[in-house]
Amino acid sequence: MKKFKYFSMFVMSLLLALILVGCGSKPLSKQDVLQNAKDANTISWGVKADTKLMGLIDVKDGQEKGFEIDMARALTKKILGKNGKAKFVTVTSQSRIPLLKNGNIDAIMATMTITPERQKVIDFSNSYFDAGQSILVKDGSPVKRVQDLNNRTIIGVVGSNSVENVKKYAPKARVLQLQDYAQALVALKSGQGDALTTDNVILAGMAVENPGYRVQGKAFTTEPYGIGINKDQPEFKHALNKAIKEVEADGTYNRLIKKWFGNVPGFNYREVLR
Repeated sequence: MKKFKYFSMFVMSLLLALILVGCGSKPLSKQDVLQNAKDANTISWGVKADTKLMGLIDVKDGQEKGFEIDMARALTKKILGKNGKAKFVTVTSQSRIPLLKNGNIDAIMATMTITPERQKVIDFSNSYFDAGQSILVKDGSPVKRVQDLNNRTIIGVVGSNSVENVKKYAPKARVLQLQDYAQALVALKSGQGDALTTDNVILAGMAVENPGYRVQGKAFTTEPYGIGINKDQPEFKHALNKAIKEVEADGTYNRLIKKWFGNVPGFNYREVLR
């Protein structure tokens, strides 16, 4: 009898395991993200940890801080209710889409421009921030707008289309391209170039951390940032778009814009108010 009892328990355990495997056999990236978020009372966001003002880990307390972090929290509350939790996972420009496709995160809010190429792979919410390319210069620079870079040197980063965009407006500009923004900023400070170019919000972060430098002139391209989500998630996309409208309508959005961009040298935060 004991053997039969143990055998029965083994069979029941095996059946239960098979049932659980069957329930979880559907890849995370193919599951109903919104329903999973509601069940867990949590939305998992892929965010930057190295972009001042947008998404940066504060070395003092180890917490993620920035406009996108605050927006993610606000959107989470709108979707899940006041007790909803926002979980943050650090991503890079290279890792964010693979992590999303693998189901490691529910959504990307990491200075990602909505482009036709990316839309072939993932879906986007409506734009939550209309960035644009601009230039960073030293205070007192004779460069007041992008056209002033003719016969001057513009600094950019390898692999970016920023320098090519500048050359549409200043075709006689000389080009210096470096491996990353840290090197590019050092080059600007050492006088190797007259201006550094990329998205204005990234330049705004540099201006805050480097007194004596400012974002100069209006943005000369349009770079709408959207929340990236997996395809075939219509309910989640609808919920995000609805939440974006709500934080704009109740004043939360403009309050966060002023909080993070209101005192950036040369950055006209009013251009991105809604």
